[in-house]
Amino acid sequence: MRPNLNRNNKKKIVNDPVYGFISIPDEIIFDVIEHPFMQRLRRIMQLGLSHLVYPGAIHTRFHHVLGAMHLMSQAVSTIRRKGNDISLEEERAVYLAILLHDIGHGPFSHALEYDIVCGVSHEKISGYFIDRLSSEFGEDLNRALLIFQNKYEKPYLHQLVSSQLDMDRLDYLNRDSFYSGVSEGIIGSERLIEMLNVHEGNLVLEEKGIYSIEKFIVARRLMYWQVYLHKTVVAAEYMLIYTLRRAKELVKNGEVIFASSALKFFLENDIKQEDFEKNPKVLDFFAQLDDYDILGAIKEWQNNSDQVLSILSKALVNRKLFKIEISKEPFSKARIENEKKTVQSLYNLTPEALDYFVYSDILTNKAYNQDKENINILMKSGEIIDLTKASDNLNISALAQPVEKYFLCYPVA
Repeated sequence: MRPNLNRNNKKKIVNDPVYGFISIPDEIIFDVIEHPFMQRLRRIMQLGLSHLVYPGAIHTRFHHVLGAMHLMSQAVSTIRRKGNDISLEEERAVYLAILLHDIGHGPFSHALEYDIVCGVSHEKISGYFIDRLSSEFGEDLNRALLIFQNKYEKPYLHQLVSSQLDMDRLDYLNRDSFYSGVSEGIIGSERLIEMLNVHEGNLVLEEKGIYSIEKFIVARRLMYWQVYLHKTVVAAEYMLIYTLRRAKELVKNGEVIFASSALKFFLENDIKQEDFEKNPKVLDFFAQLDDYDILGAIKEWQNNSDQVLSILSKALVNRKLFKIEISKEPFSKARIENEKKTVQSLYNLTPEALDYFVYSDILTNKAYNQDKENINILMKSGEIIDLTKASDNLNISALAQPVEKYFLCYPVA
C-alpha cells in the first residue's frame, strides 16, 4: 500500500526550455520529485565541466530526468495506441524508473564516477536509492526497481529506460545540444518515438523511422567528439580527477584538509559495493554529496600548504587549464617523460608528484554498440533486422566500430 501522503495541489506543470510545458503525470511522481534524494540532482551538473568550454552548458541532472520522463509519457502513449497493453501501475512504474535512473550520479556526473567510490557505477547506486525509496513509497517503487534492473516481465519497459534507443539518450542529445549551442546534437525525438513499437516483448523501431535513427546515431557520434569528449573538457575533468586523488592521498597520510562532512567521509574511506550493501549510512553520506561539496573544497584547497593540491585547485578555479594534444597513435614513453621533466623544472616538483600533472590515456567513441541490446528494425514484411543490416547508409556500419584517440595532457608556463 502507498502511504497516506498529503495529496493537495500536486497536478503541477513545469516550464521546460526544450519541450515547453511538462505535466507531472501522477501524485506519487510529485512526491518523489520533492524528496531530498531527487532535489539533490539540482546540484549536479549534467555535463560535468563542459561549461568551461560551452558557457551555456550549466544545466543539471534534474533538468534531464524531468525531460526524459516527459518523453517517456509520449512513448507510453504511442505504444499503447499500437495495441500494446500497459497498465496504469506499469505506466506509473516506468515513469518512476526513468525519473530515478540517474539518481545515483555523484558530483560532476561521469567525471568523478569512479573516484568518489571504488568501482561502483552510478547505475548500481541508482538501484540502491530506488530500493531505499521503496520503503517510503511502497509497491510503485518496487515495480520501478524491477523495471530499472530489467527483472520485470515486459523487457521493453526496461528498454525504454536503458537501451541504445531509450528516453535517456533521446533527451540528453537534444538537451545537451540546446544548452551547449552545438546544433549537431539535435534529433527528431518526436518522430523516433512515433515509430516505436513492441515485438515479442521487445522494443523495436518501425522501418519508416530508419532515416531518423540514422541521424540519431550520427548525432551521438558528433556530440561525443564536440562536447562529451571535447579535448579541453577532457583536460579539465582529468585535472579535477587528480585534484581529488591528491586530496585523498593527503587525508590517508593523516593530513587534515578542508572538506564538508560528506566529502570527508569519502576522502577517508575507500567505499566499495559491499559497503553500500552492508552499511545504510554509506548511502546517506552519498545522498549529501554534490557539486557544491567539491567546488567549495577546491576553492579552499587553493591555499593548502601542499603544492600539488594548491596548484591544481588554483588552475581549476581560474580556468588555467592544461594543454592537451590528441593523436591517432599512442604517445611514446620518451615524449611523456620529456613532458614530465619540463613540468618538474617548471614547478620544482618531486618525481612522485609528476603523475598529478602529466596525463596520457585513450578516448573511445562508439556511437552504436552491436554487442549491447541492438536497435532492431521492424520491417514492413514483419521481419526483425538489426539496424546495421537494415540501413542503406554505409556510415551506420562504420559508426558501429569504436574510434580510439590518444591524448597527452600537461601544464605549460
